[in-house]
Amino acid sequence: MAELIVRPQKIVENIEKISSFLNKNNITWSLTTKVLSGHKSILQTILNSAAAKKTHSIADSRLSNLKIIKKMKPDIVTMYIKPPALKYIKNVLDVADISLNTSFSTIEALNKEARARKIIHRIIIMVEMGELREGVIRDELMDFYDKCFSLSNVKVIGLGTNLGCMYGVEPTFDKLLQLSLYKQLIETKFDRKIDLISGGSSITLPLITKGKIPKNINHFRIGEAAFLGITPLTGKKFRDLSRKAFEFEANIIELEQKHTAPDGVLSAGNVGHALEVDDDKMSFKAILDFGVLDVNIADITPLDKEVKYIGTTSDMTVYDLGSKKSAFNKKYKVGNQIRFTPNYMAVARLMNSKFIYKRVINNEK
Repeated sequence: MAELIVRPQKIVENIEKISSFLNKNNITWSLTTKVLSGHKSILQTILNSAAAKKTHSIADSRLSNLKIIKKMKPDIVTMYIKPPALKYIKNVLDVADISLNTSFSTIEALNKEARARKIIHRIIIMVEMGELREGVIRDELMDFYDKCFSLSNVKVIGLGTNLGCMYGVEPTFDKLLQLSLYKQLIETKFDRKIDLISGGSSITLPLITKGKIPKNINHFRIGEAAFLGITPLTGKKFRDLSRKAFEFEANIIELEQKHTAPDGVLSAGNVGHALEVDDDKMSFKAILDFGVLDVNIADITPLDKEVKYIGTTSDMTVYDLGSKKSAFNKKYKVGNQIRFTPNYMAVARLMNSKFIYKRVINNEK
């Protein structure tokens, strides 16, 4: 079975570094844990660390994950970062202290359930700023806040936006300044304090370094930088964060010298995906024990640059190891492993796959 190697201490170290960096810039943040798919052992290490206490809250887009987190740490502040579905309102209040919202009918339902429980549920209202994912239309924002402020058991604690997740709209200074101005308009019109302006994520971190964050932006929701050590804005390592928290390792289950081009009539009934080849040549092909059900090939990079992707099916993937027998014999044989660097989406899918073993390494020197 192919393995995802996880080093939780590297994640804890990244959380510590991010907290220190953001604190110097008067920004608080929520650790977004959805990439872990509710893995208890890894979460336990993170939630029990001193670093976790320096975050504003633990955020996730899956109620099942938040349920695990709340069971582990009942007193920890949790945030549901996907607009709730109406049928799961009770579940949201069971596991989330704060939720991100865009629909007034949903907020009304949250208020009704919160009133029945005699609690106050906190919400952040998301505004559409060009990414065309979740968010209240800007022209309707003031009326939306007016209606929300009238509710008895929902407390509006923030204004937020999502940038960079679907179309990749960059979180520029101008975009964030617009968000900042909405805060001022709302506070002035309604004489209400908006505590959190949640305008940042891993993609926004480089703007802090460049001094291009409006001062009112005081809350980030961060996952990728904490777990992978990079910012999606550049795809590169951010400051001194570690990129060693995750590594993917697959087993060679066959290694033979074979043709590059298939032999026979090709039909549309294939279930796999393979590169088109211009010429036929003999080379050594390694079959590995994972497939498209586990991870998107485009999201993993072999550590060995001589290993080249050929094709994949549901549960097996083929890589070309070259044509020189003497070269590959020193490195690989059946039973050996080939290692890969996974990106954020790869880790998310691998963590979610029940066919991939998670090897958690603690206290590694």
